[in-house]
Amino acid sequence: MAQPHRTTLICTCEDTMPLDGAAMGVDGRPASQLCRAQLDHFRAALGEFAEVTVACTQEAPVFSEVAEAEGFGGGLRFTNIRETAGWSAEAKRAGPKMAALLAMGAVDPAPFEVVTLESEGVALVLGRDGVAVEAAQTLAESLDITVLLTPGADVIPPRQTTFPVLQGVARKGNGHLGDFEITVDAYAAPAPSSRASLEFEAARDGAVSRCDLVIDLTGGQALFHETRPGYLRADPRDPVAVARLITQAAGMVGTFDKPKYIDYTADICAHSRNRTTGCTRCLDLCPTGAITPAGDHVEIDPAICAGCGQCAAACPTGAASYALPAVDTVAAQLRAGLRAWFGAGGKAAPVILFHDEAHGAPLIDALARFGRGLPAHVIPLAVNEPTQLGPEAMASALAYGAGEVRVLTRARPREALDGMDASLALMGVVCAEMGFDKDACALIQTDDPDALETALWHPAPPARDARASFLPPTDKRGLLKLAVTEMNRTAPQPADRIALPAGAPFGKVDLNVEACTLCLACVGVCPTGALSDNPDLPMLRFTESACVQCGLCANTCPEDAITLVPQMDFAAWDAPRQVLKEEEPFACTGCGKLFGTRSSIERVLERLDGHWMFTGPEGAERRRLLTLCDDCRTVEVVKAGFDPHDKVGG
Repeated sequence: MAQPHRTTLICTCEDTMPLDGAAMGVDGRPASQLCRAQLDHFRAALGEFAEVTVACTQEAPVFSEVAEAEGFGGGLRFTNIRETAGWSAEAKRAGPKMAALLAMGAVDPAPFEVVTLESEGVALVLGRDGVAVEAAQTLAESLDITVLLTPGADVIPPRQTTFPVLQGVARKGNGHLGDFEITVDAYAAPAPSSRASLEFEAARDGAVSRCDLVIDLTGGQALFHETRPGYLRADPRDPVAVARLITQAAGMVGTFDKPKYIDYTADICAHSRNRTTGCTRCLDLCPTGAITPAGDHVEIDPAICAGCGQCAAACPTGAASYALPAVDTVAAQLRAGLRAWFGAGGKAAPVILFHDEAHGAPLIDALARFGRGLPAHVIPLAVNEPTQLGPEAMASALAYGAGEVRVLTRARPREALDGMDASLALMGVVCAEMGFDKDACALIQTDDPDALETALWHPAPPARDARASFLPPTDKRGLLKLAVTEMNRTAPQPADRIALPAGAPFGKVDLNVEACTLCLACVGVCPTGALSDNPDLPMLRFTESACVQCGLCANTCPEDAITLVPQMDFAAWDAPRQVLKEEEPFACTGCGKLFGTRSSIERVLERLDGHWMFTGPEGAERRRLLTLCDDCRTVEVVKAGFDPHDKVGG
């Protein structure tokens, strides 16, 4: 009989956490001190299995070192079940949660790209007093320094000029680590004869400084967002902060890699068409200035992007999607975890707790070490940034059987969570209409472990009879549509139609049929193909499931015949394309070929009645030409030498 391909090794951590049968590993050999006295269990597994998962992250370096020494060429994973499940007041009932955590940990994340930034150590130090000069003196040993002091700074001239000390105000800047361009006003060089304090020559505006690093010790308004790579800022009145900045800046020489957080497909961006603006969601939300308009679409500078993910969460078409992890990876983790939960005997509908590693994981650890830990029905799932989560992740969790979704973030100004608030508002409406609790998806905004404990220690929601099991598609828009559809199918009270708030990513086009002339300008600008024509007949068709409510059609329509109606109409999603308007085509009076619409030709002829250019014999000929298709009209004009624009009676 063939040996199993993979195994999971679980340890009671010196009997500090109880394990039940649902949490046992494939090999059925739980240990009490796997990382020390029973390390042979791990060595044996390396020799028997191609993939080994160790349910411990604290001692991951030990296990990795042993695996390398043993020449293990398989896959080695680590999953934390101690702080997240075993160290809890409800640890004895945490078997289904442990099974869920291990199943989620087995999902391989999609690969992501990195962006390489290079710095040669050319640094511009912005300051207002001697603190900037002192910092520059320390950094001059490792960086190529220029100091720029604000006008009026009282600084004693250095005994020897080892680096430039200039005057100026950084008016604006762009760029990033390795490629900054700073525009400086009131720029002036120091007078060599400066005695008691630095004095400067005549100033000028518009000077430009190019550098790899910007070190801001002015204590004034920030020149860039705090996350801008290569921009380091500290309050000059805080010596500890200044010392920390100096240490950080000294090491900013060389090549640095940062993740490319956003995968972007410009072709389906709904920002603009033909100089008409449509969707601006990402531009409105980006806090770093990484996103800028670029014609019919936007551009995302991966060197500036700090990875908050709000653009991806809000993008209605999926043109911007998060890569760390990708949305389909998150959905696959949810699917695996919730299937394992119910498969291991979970009776209630668990709560999914999304969190990040930098902030959320330490709070969970503190809860486990000093409090009651997480409840047995709360399953934590780490992502890079909580703000990367859009409605597709929340809807997927509920569709797969979760009872609630909680998103844990720092206690930050609410305006920094505009994208998250929009997603939660949308899910609140959807949940209420489908019979879920309207607060099934909610935010926990705290830096306090005790507050986190209070927010989570509530009875588990009851499990629903129906649960989805769909495989998540790789595209964000496809996942959102499928997740919401499956959420509705398995909901306590499935809905036929849900009215949504303005700005929602689903809806219909309400057409004023009388005003519409079938010019089809709306078809030309629709980025998703929701509006389409019929090449054989004058017709405007609409596919509701593809509409992202970007507004390009309404903004382009010359007759103002289009109104957007945000909604989810599940029957319309399943229906074929809806014909919004169709007309009888006009037959060419020369060859009979169909062109234009009968109403438009007749309307033009009616409006020309009585016009001087279209009266009399030659005017009648001009009217006749209007009833011909392009080919016949060209033949007639060439054959007769007739100028339709010539004045009557020439």
